[in-house]
Amino acid sequence: MEPQPTAPPGGPAPSAGPAPSPGSAAPAGAAHALETVFRLESPRVVAAVARIVRVVGIAEEIAQDALVAALEQWPRDGVPDNPGAWLTATARHRAVDLVRRRERYARKLAEIGRDLGTVAPPAEPTGPDDIDDDLLRLVFTTCHPVLSAEARAALTLRLLGGLTTAEIARAFLAPEPTVAQRIVRAKRTLAARNVAFEVPCGPDRAERLGSVLEVIYLIFNEGYAATAGDDWLRPGLCEDALRLARLLGGLMPKEPEVHALTALLEFQASRTAARTGTDGAPVLLKDQDRRRWNRMLIARGVDALARADATSRGAPGPYALQAAIAACHAHAYSYEETDWARIAALYGALAVRSPSPVVELNRAVAVSMASGPAPALAIVDALAAGPALRDYHLLPSVRGDLLARLGRTEEARAEFARAATLARNTRERALLLRRAAGPEA
Repeated sequence: MEPQPTAPPGGPAPSAGPAPSPGSAAPAGAAHALETVFRLESPRVVAAVARIVRVVGIAEEIAQDALVAALEQWPRDGVPDNPGAWLTATARHRAVDLVRRRERYARKLAEIGRDLGTVAPPAEPTGPDDIDDDLLRLVFTTCHPVLSAEARAALTLRLLGGLTTAEIARAFLAPEPTVAQRIVRAKRTLAARNVAFEVPCGPDRAERLGSVLEVIYLIFNEGYAATAGDDWLRPGLCEDALRLARLLGGLMPKEPEVHALTALLEFQASRTAARTGTDGAPVLLKDQDRRRWNRMLIARGVDALARADATSRGAPGPYALQAAIAACHAHAYSYEETDWARIAALYGALAVRSPSPVVELNRAVAVSMASGPAPALAIVDALAAGPALRDYHLLPSVRGDLLARLGRTEEARAEFARAATLARNTRERALLLRRAAGPEA
C-alpha cells in the first residue's frame, strides 16, 4: 500500500471548471482530442491570457471562448499539429482584441472630457526578484489573502489543476453547489479588489507563501493520483508543479519549507515510470520495480532536503516531515527493507504538527509494516467511526488490505468492493474490483 497525499480531504482541495462538452455532431476523434488538450493546456492558456487582461475571471472566459472556436473549427478542418499552441494563440488574439477595444473606448471618453481612470495594464514588475513565469504569477494571484484559504485552493486548482467542480467538491468532501459558489465568489473578489497579476515582493510574497506551497502540492497530487478520469497519472500536472516549486526555491532561497516541498516532489516524481504497467494500470508501491525509479530526481530530492535542513530555524515543518518520509522510501532497496519504524515515527510527528485524518490513515499503513496489521487496524477502525473519511475510498481500501493480512478474507473483499464504489478514477476502481474478486483479497 503506497502512502497517499496528506492534504485533502479535510483541507483545501482541487478545483476546476467544467469545459464545454464537445457537441454530438463533432467527429469523435476531434472531440476527444479537444477534451484532452483543453484539460491539459487550460492552465497555460488562462495564465497567458491573464497576463494580458489582468483579470482572472475574464481570462478564464476567453479561454472558454477559444475552446468554443476549436469546437467549431477542428471537426471541420482537422486537429492542428500543435493543439495547445492553437488554443493559446486563439485566446491571446481575443484577449488583445478586448484590450484594444477597451483602449479605443477609453480614448473616445477622454476626447469628450470624461475620466475613465487607469485603463492600461499595469507595468510589468522589473525588480531583481521578478520571475517571468505566467503560471507562477497565476498561483500567487489566486492565493491572494483577500480570499479564504478554501477559496484560494479551489480557484487555483480549478485554473491550474484542470479539475471539474464535481471533482473539487469530492476532494473537499463538500457539496458541489457550495464549491461552485466559492469559485465564482473568489473570481469576483479578485476583480472587485483589482488584485494585480504578479509575483509580489517582500512581505506580500511571504504572506501568500503558505497558500502557494499548498496549491502547488495539491496540483502535484492530482497529477500523481488523479481524482477521476480514465488515467491514474497526469504527468503534465506533476511536471508543472515541480517546475513551479523549483522556481520558487530560486525566488525564496532562505525559506526551508520551499526547499522541503521541492524535495518531496522530486522524490515522489522519481517513481513515476514504475507506478503504472504497460497497460496503464496502477502498480502499488510494494510491487514496483525500483530499478525504474529515476535516480537523478532522487539525488535532486536529497540536495533539496539538505537545503531545507540548512535553512531551518526550528522544528521541521510539514513538508520537511513528508520529504523525510519520501526519502526513507527512496533510500530503500525493497519494500520490505524500508525503515517503516522511522516512517511511522515521522507520521506521528506530522500528526502533531498538522493533524489530519489522512495523516492518521497513512500512519496506520506505516504502523502495519512496522508493528503488524492488528495495531494498524485499531487506528483505521477509529477513523472509520468518525465522519471525516466516510466517503474517502482509501479508508476501506487500507482496511481491506489489513483484513487480508489478518486472514479475514471475506471481510477484506467487502472492503475492497466498497472502496471501488467510492473511487472515481477508472484505473483505481478496476484495481480495487480485482482485489475484491481475487482468490486472496
